[in-house]
Amino acid sequence: MRTNARVAASQAMRELDGVIRAHLSALAEALPALENETDHLAEWGTALADRLAARSRLLAIGNGGSAAQAQHLTAELVGRFAVERAPLSAICLHADTSSLTAIANDYGPEEAYARQARAHARPGDILIALSTSGASANVIAAAEAVDGMGVTTWALTGRAPNPLAAVCDDAICLYGPSAATIQELHLVALHLLCAVVDSRLVPTIASTPLPLAADRS
Repeated sequence: MRTNARVAASQAMRELDGVIRAHLSALAEALPALENETDHLAEWGTALADRLAARSRLLAIGNGGSAAQAQHLTAELVGRFAVERAPLSAICLHADTSSLTAIANDYGPEEAYARQARAHARPGDILIALSTSGASANVIAAAEAVDGMGVTTWALTGRAPNPLAAVCDDAICLYGPSAATIQELHLVALHLLCAVVDSRLVPTIASTPLPLAADRS
């Protein structure tokens, strides 16, 4: 009986190992698409650093996992990524849950970000829209809402062409076999964006990361 249990447990572990290896293999195969966009990301990071240094702001939007990544990005900018620098103005529009839910309730879910974008955006600001599909209606509506307001719109999406990339001023479209892989590529892209911002604003120490929080205690 014990032998059968051990055999079953061993088989289960092999199956789990296969799942893990397949996921990592998919990510490894998708990474070259991100590597091809490094110059593009450097352009974005440079532009973002210059705008933020000039007191403009970043607005970030997304749904689900992309919302979490949008909030991760704004946290890195308002707080810090790898080096000490002044806080930078970055607002994640889904983080104001009272506004988000009130607008969705009163005006419909497609207006959830668009109305906030019209309220907060100022000439010179950047709106970055994250969507693995590039087809999220409320994200597309927000990009369209700031058209003509002097706001630069960037899309970070999955495979091109897609509707979000089409309505934004610029887009980085990263292909992966699943939404999970695309989101993982997006997270690395956002970290690279933050690294460029740090390097642009604090060039003398950008290559010297802060110690981990545990090491500073």
